[in-house]
Amino acid sequence: MKKSLLAQSVALACLAAATGSAEAVSFTQNDVTLDINGTINGFYVNRESETKTTTGGIQSTTKTQNSALTNGLLPGWINFVVTTKQADQDIKAHFSFAPGINDSSSVVGLPSTVGTGAGAVPGATSPYSQIDVRNVYFQFGNNDWGTIKFGRDIGLFGQNIILSDMTLLGVGGTSNAGIPFNTTFGMIGHGYMYTGFQAQITYTTPNFNGLQAAAGIFQPSSFAGDQTKTPGFQAKVDYDWKGALPGKVWGGLVSQSTSCSKGSTCDGTGANPDKTFTANGYEIGAKAGANGFDGVLYAFTAKGLGLSTVGAQFFGGSDGLGNKTASSGYFMQGTYTYNKTKFGINFGQNKDKDGVLGIGEDRKNRAYTLGVYHSLNKFVTLVGEFNQEKITASMSDLEQKNRTISGGAILFF
Repeated sequence: MKKSLLAQSVALACLAAATGSAEAVSFTQNDVTLDINGTINGFYVNRESETKTTTGGIQSTTKTQNSALTNGLLPGWINFVVTTKQADQDIKAHFSFAPGINDSSSVVGLPSTVGTGAGAVPGATSPYSQIDVRNVYFQFGNNDWGTIKFGRDIGLFGQNIILSDMTLLGVGGTSNAGIPFNTTFGMIGHGYMYTGFQAQITYTTPNFNGLQAAAGIFQPSSFAGDQTKTPGFQAKVDYDWKGALPGKVWGGLVSQSTSCSKGSTCDGTGANPDKTFTANGYEIGAKAGANGFDGVLYAFTAKGLGLSTVGAQFFGGSDGLGNKTASSGYFMQGTYTYNKTKFGINFGQNKDKDGVLGIGEDRKNRAYTLGVYHSLNKFVTLVGEFNQEKITASMSDLEQKNRTISGGAILFF
């Protein structure tokens, strides 16, 4: 049996929904089916950055402009999915490999820049010439009691919003991350935090007339303290409806605690952090559409979860003394599809304060993207985007403006 990208890969699901579902390559032997699908993209990116800082009452301005040939928000991606049904259980196993089109080298023919590459060793292998193994999991279950998953897959907190971001097909913002990280950031850090691909054991309920929930334990991060007695926890609830105005609403949360081992100095006295530290995040979102128009609204709040202006969870969640970084953000998007072309605009903001930034300090990221996405055929989508970012930080009177123009194409099969 053949399966669409929607059934095979959470990232490719957004592509399939945006440009029409393509069929995977399928092989069936007895009662086991192997499906193969994937995506490849490439973009020309022109990024102009202007940074203003004030030191001692004196303002200085730096301007840079760079071109790049890079991946977009998605890397290259190939998926191998095995499905079967045994004893009334639907069983699925999924492996994926996600390479990029660049590494960190600026010397053609060498894996890193001579003398300045990895470890400043001439000819040393670039640490970013990697193949990211994003999906390694299996799951089993049925429509009566639900599904349980074991392995590495996309997280629950922040999952729906990144799959709703139109720049998933393109570049979006923070385009300079494409080299060497193999992906740009889209609107990550400008309206939401990155969900990531994480080790997990997750249970998903059956679908009750559009209502479905998922919850799981996740590989913990020792982001504060030196031990993790309990795993991380994430959960989300979705409600989908059809009709004249089909749509979806959802809510999610993430929580994780770390602690300090016996005999350590984190005893909560003086300049030492507390023995325990808990990070929490909460989100809510909605999307709906009709007659070619689609809209998305989203917001989140977090404490100790990390610097949302960077976008990564468990990075910069505190100052090391137990003072948590407080974060919040919102995201809005509107698109209109005419024939085979989608036109869209989105806007988002993330804000961090206190914690790792210092008491009373804050950092704010704002951005908007204008995008055009034309489905050339069921495999190829042409993409053009304009992205404008503004970053401000109170601690250094920083103001940075980044303008990114990008154009390219993405293929999926």
